[in-house]
Amino acid sequence: MPRLDLYHNVVRVALIKDGWTITQDPFTIEFEDLTMYADLGAEKVIAAQKDKQRIAVEVKTFRTPSPVTELERAVGQYYLYSTFISKQDPDRALYLAIPERIYYNFFQRPSIQVFVKERHISFFVFNPDREEIVTWIVN
Repeated sequence: MPRLDLYHNVVRVALIKDGWTITQDPFTIEFEDLTMYADLGAEKVIAAQKDKQRIAVEVKTFRTPSPVTELERAVGQYYLYSTFISKQDPDRALYLAIPERIYYNFFQRPSIQVFVKERHISFFVFNPDREEIVTWIVN
């Protein structure tokens, strides 16, 4: 089994507070001869549509001295996971979960905003102290 990220349980609580039901912990991704694990699988009932929105979440802390290196790793994982999730469960969206401090200190840079939008990377920002989701960014 994969090692839990520092903020794994924080993100789990934040998703539950936001109305999500955790369905898988970890979320297993299987495609042909490969098995990988994203941190969480969750779903939320959309009352107006009487349907469920399903997501997979990969938690990222960005704790090393180089946020660019962390972004490179996160993006590699994001594309690997999203490719195989689209084959296994095409209605499930993949999100990176990033701490609020990284969002304001790194993801607000114009160059990073251009990159994230152009690469269609979806993520949400969480506050680790309050264990809450601050904002969703869907690209």
